[in-house]
Amino acid sequence: MGQIETKKYTPKDFKSDQEIRWCAGCGDTAILNSVQKAMAQLGHNKEDYAVISGIGCSSRFPYYMNTYGFHGIHGRAGALASGVKIANPKLSVWQITGDGDAMAIGGNHFIHEIRRNIDVNLLLFNNEIYGLTKGQYSPTSKVGQVTKTSPYGNIDNPFNPGELVIGSQGKFFARGVDILLNLNIDIFKLADAHKGTSVVEILQNCVIYNDGSFAHLTGKEFREDRLITLEHGKPMVFGADKNKGLKLKGFDLEVVTIGENGNTIDDIIVHDAKNPDPSLHLKLINMQYPKYPVALGVIRDVDAPSYNDLMDESIKETVAKSKFKCLDDILYSGNTWEVK
Repeated sequence: MGQIETKKYTPKDFKSDQEIRWCAGCGDTAILNSVQKAMAQLGHNKEDYAVISGIGCSSRFPYYMNTYGFHGIHGRAGALASGVKIANPKLSVWQITGDGDAMAIGGNHFIHEIRRNIDVNLLLFNNEIYGLTKGQYSPTSKVGQVTKTSPYGNIDNPFNPGELVIGSQGKFFARGVDILLNLNIDIFKLADAHKGTSVVEILQNCVIYNDGSFAHLTGKEFREDRLITLEHGKPMVFGADKNKGLKLKGFDLEVVTIGENGNTIDDIIVHDAKNPDPSLHLKLINMQYPKYPVALGVIRDVDAPSYNDLMDESIKETVAKSKFKCLDDILYSGNTWEVK
């Protein structure tokens, strides 16, 4: 039997006929467009995609995708996505979640899904607020942030999603921004190619309850000096003139200007996303403006056996060792009687 040919698609093939109900200007719409463009290029047949979500603004996502989808309950997208992938390993499973859905009520599912390294692509929309329930502070809201539930300023220390991924033994972590569609498309392709849990944090603007939360990073006039896009195997260079870079000073990262104080391109760290040691990846994840540029792109991409592969191996080994090869072997095992 010949190999089934993969169909050719355009982004329009992944758009559903449902009216998009996100607020005008919501960053979710830009992310939706980048996912549809990426899926058209990935080489899977449309019937092999499954989009799974929990609860939140981001979790409307499956309605707007012309693929298989499942809208679950709050915080349980990870459990559902895990079950879908284990039951049907050939599917390309995309879990859509938010900072509240994933790291508050869904925190336990989030860390164990990553620890198990189940082969799903997890897109975490981080707008640092609860949008669907009208503006309460979330697990990623900044200290001091005034919200509906912190009118005198938030006093909780926020999670850094990348730190949770590293702490959960995660093998893939990337960061994008809603408005940088081409970067997101590149990230999604690499996430899909990674065998295991791929976590992509997307900094996403909520125009109603937390508008401009990332504007100090994403404004066109200073974006290149406040963001650094990492690429495996390339020096960590940034800036409008590409004359700034990161180098190690002892155990710390330092921002330097190439050509000043004796610093050359050879002093700049070359990004190694494949290094199993997460030490440098964690430093990159934790960089914050103004001391450092904020890191985008694929920060960590380490090969390791996925849960799906390990489960398949375990089943094959168990079957090979078992004395039962069919139902009759079980029925006629032990003591049997013939009734006449």
